[in-house]
Amino acid sequence: MAPTVLITGASQGIGKATAWLFAQQGYDLILAARQIDRLEALANELRSQQHQVLAIPTDVRDAEQVQSLMRTAIAQMGQIDVLVNNAGIYISGAVEEFSLEDWHQAIDTNLWGYIHTIYAVLPHFLSQGKGTIVNVSSIGGKVPLPYLAPYTTSKFAITGLTEALNSELSAKGIHVGGVYPNIIKSNFLERAIFRGKTQSDTQARRQQVEQVLQVPLIETPEDVAKAIWQVVQHKHKQVIVGSANLSIASHRLFPNVMQWIIRKTFQNQDTEAHAS
Repeated sequence: MAPTVLITGASQGIGKATAWLFAQQGYDLILAARQIDRLEALANELRSQQHQVLAIPTDVRDAEQVQSLMRTAIAQMGQIDVLVNNAGIYISGAVEEFSLEDWHQAIDTNLWGYIHTIYAVLPHFLSQGKGTIVNVSSIGGKVPLPYLAPYTTSKFAITGLTEALNSELSAKGIHVGGVYPNIIKSNFLERAIFRGKTQSDTQARRQQVEQVLQVPLIETPEDVAKAIWQVVQHKHKQVIVGSANLSIASHRLFPNVMQWIIRKTFQNQDTEAHAS
C-alpha cells in the first residue's frame, strides 16, 4: 500500500510543486484548496499520469470543513502518513493601516488554518502510532520583518507551534518539521493584501514585490517542495531554503543593520518620528 500525503494550498505554487514531487516518489495524494477549478485541473493532470488523487475543496480557516476533509480522506484513502500545511496569505503595509479584518485574514489563514488541520489529523496519527507534519513557514518566522507585521506574527507563531509539537510528539512516533523559504517566485500576489498611506503607496508596495519576483536568483516552488521532502525523508526539524540562510545569518550577525535596511527598503510613504 502506497503512503499518502495530504497537502493544503495544493492548487498552485508550492502546494502544486509538492504534489508532483510526492507523486513521483510513489505517494497517493489528498489535495485541498479553496480554488476548485485549479484543484480539479491539477488532480486530473496527476491522474493522467496514473497517480492516485483525491481532491477536496476546503477552506482551512473553517474548522468544520477541515474536519470533513479529514473524515473523507481517511474513509477513501484508508490512512494519512504525511500532512503538509502550506495554505497561506501574504500581507504588507504600515501596521497602523491594517484593519482588524486584515489581521484576522492573515492569522486565520496562516496560523489557524494550520492548527485546524493538525487538530483534525492528530487523533489519526496517534492511533496509528506514526505520522509526519510539515509546516511551511517563512523567513518571516525567523527574522522580524517591518511592514509585514500580521504576516510575521503568524509565521513566528508557526515556528513556535512547530518546535513545541515536535518536542512533545516525537516520543509518540510523530515527527513535526518546519520549512523556511524566502520570497518565492510564484503567483501568491493574486491573493496578497497590500495597505498603504495612499493609493499610490499601496500600488508601490505591490510593485516592489513584483520587481523582487523578477530577480533570477530567488527560489521557486520546486525548491520549497524539495525542502518539504527532506523533512519527510530525513526527519529534519527544520530546513532553511536557499537565500533564507543568508537572511537569517545576516540578522544574527548584524541585527540592527539588517532591520534598518529592511525598514528603509519597504518604508515608502511611511514616515518616522524624530525626537527633538
